[in-house]
Amino acid sequence: MHPILTIAIKAARRAGNIIQRASLNMESVRVENKKHNDFVSDVDRAAEAAIIDVIMEAYPKHAILAEESGAKGIGESEYEWIIDPLDGTTNFLHGHPQYCISIAMAHRGQIQQAVVYDPNRNDLFTASRGVGSFLNDRRIRVSKRINMNECLIATGFPVVDQSMLDTHFAILKDVLGKTAGARREGSAALDLCNVACGRVDGFFEFNLKPWDIAAGSLIVQEAGGIVTDMLGEQTWLESGDIVAAPPKVLGQLLPIIGKHVK
Repeated sequence: MHPILTIAIKAARRAGNIIQRASLNMESVRVENKKHNDFVSDVDRAAEAAIIDVIMEAYPKHAILAEESGAKGIGESEYEWIIDPLDGTTNFLHGHPQYCISIAMAHRGQIQQAVVYDPNRNDLFTASRGVGSFLNDRRIRVSKRINMNECLIATGFPVVDQSMLDTHFAILKDVLGKTAGARREGSAALDLCNVACGRVDGFFEFNLKPWDIAAGSLIVQEAGGIVTDMLGEQTWLESGDIVAAPPKVLGQLLPIIGKHVK
């Protein structure tokens, strides 16, 4: 295992311990609204601080891009860590067990290492570029389904930035008419991991942030899937508009989405 991946796993598990301890006493968790439908708790901040402490102890000159504390050292290092300490904060605050820690490391702008940790299931998703994707040390691959009427598609509603809400629902209506169904579970990082291990057959969402998708995107790619933006281009990390699926499903999903966004 790559030493950077080992550090990422250590950081993710430490954050997971903080989050799960807090989940046992939700009444003591302090919550703030960053903006409409965008929440942050003292648990998010404590988990992020723990992740950064582990990384900085091992790699003090690396740059950090984290959801709550922002950017540190960007442009000063070839190595950048992209961190979401609690993807699915709204789920966590409601006691809905669908949330995770997402940590990616990019070298010269290309994501090289990825960890997504689901502390509720103790599911650890990992990927190293060129090596493959794993769930709890078992190699994973995307689904082999190719018929859209058999496919289950994951998505996320644009609840913070609602500018694409009507477009999203138009796409969703189209998707529902051509597939076995859709799921909205509230954690983009876990949605991407579910694509990677075949629990769902595709995923799309608008207006995500780099920390939501950086780790999950590599896990999908190393599991044999493809990640693009809504028009099949490679702007997804910058735009936050993302589609992920096995190649044959992607080829059918993109035209459904594309006619609503051109």
